[in-house]
Amino acid sequence: MQIMTVSSAIRDYQVVFAETMDFISELETTKDHYYVIDKKVWDLYGSSFKSLNTDLALILPISEEVKCLETVKTVYDALMKCSAKRNMTLISIGGGIIQDITGFVASTLYRGINWIYVPTTLLAQADSCIGSKTSLNYQGYKNLIGTFFPPTKVFINTAFLSTLESEDFYSGLGEVIKLYMIGGESSATAFIKEIDKIKERDRSALAKAIQEVLQIKLQYIQEDEFDTGRRNLLNFGHCLGHAVESTTNFLIPHGQAVLMGILFANIVAKNRGLLSKSRYEFLSRELILGNICVQHTSVLFNTDQIFEAMKKDKKRVGEGLALIMMLDDYSLKKFQDLQYDELAAGMKELGATLRVPTR
Repeated sequence: MQIMTVSSAIRDYQVVFAETMDFISELETTKDHYYVIDKKVWDLYGSSFKSLNTDLALILPISEEVKCLETVKTVYDALMKCSAKRNMTLISIGGGIIQDITGFVASTLYRGINWIYVPTTLLAQADSCIGSKTSLNYQGYKNLIGTFFPPTKVFINTAFLSTLESEDFYSGLGEVIKLYMIGGESSATAFIKEIDKIKERDRSALAKAIQEVLQIKLQYIQEDEFDTGRRNLLNFGHCLGHAVESTTNFLIPHGQAVLMGILFANIVAKNRGLLSKSRYEFLSRELILGNICVQHTSVLFNTDQIFEAMKKDKKRVGEGLALIMMLDDYSLKKFQDLQYDELAAGMKELGATLRVPTR
């Protein structure tokens, strides 16, 4: 097993890359533990957890709508019923929503308990599992409430990815593409050569890609763990992406919304002369358009609603809207001056490119 160590001001933690499910036996021996497991994962992989004491497990049906304080209270109640103490270990198994819910619980119960995370989606394995963020939605706004709280250990096994529904796989692929783009020109062009293997879910190619993008992300979070400066750039594509998620009632999966957000940011950068037309076309052709797979033709981009949602962006500090853009040398810069007219023009071009109606 390969191990990556992540340094944190709260506590350092290890990411263990496991080739088999043998790590489950290690979880079972954890003292004073309690499981929270995505129901879909339990239905698919319950046999791998056959020795698990179901009296010490909460199986949760997961959707974007349950990433909220009410579900956190459900987990609190389950832990209180089993007389949880501060030295207990919460073990969560599932995708990013399970991670957000249980990470928030672990960070707030007794002001912090032990927490082990087993990510089971490409999105969680390649992105969210490191970085310490926990996030909850509130009153329709994405990730408005949250904490910084790292797990004590992360176990990654790409075997889980073989059963991902296509929509979930391509959602994760969106974040993988984002990180390879952030890694620079050599990183992005190398990834283009491997993307077909990754889309075929070749386990070796997936494991290599996950380790590479986590290393790219690590460079940002080690320097700026609490997201006050350079780490903001990891939100490339998220400024519009989160707004698209919220205004379509989460009809569009996160990573797909991020790809749309990247395309929008590149449109604005191109129109401002920050990104050359040739670079814009290359990135769109080789990395973005062929991997936006949302087929919801009924989706309507409502510019007014997106404008209002973007005003709630945590990265916004000025009068204008925040937008992270890629420059022609693949460097990133955060801008705070996006105005309504420029948003509307960019949305119109985005809609035409994706053949999605806008208003």
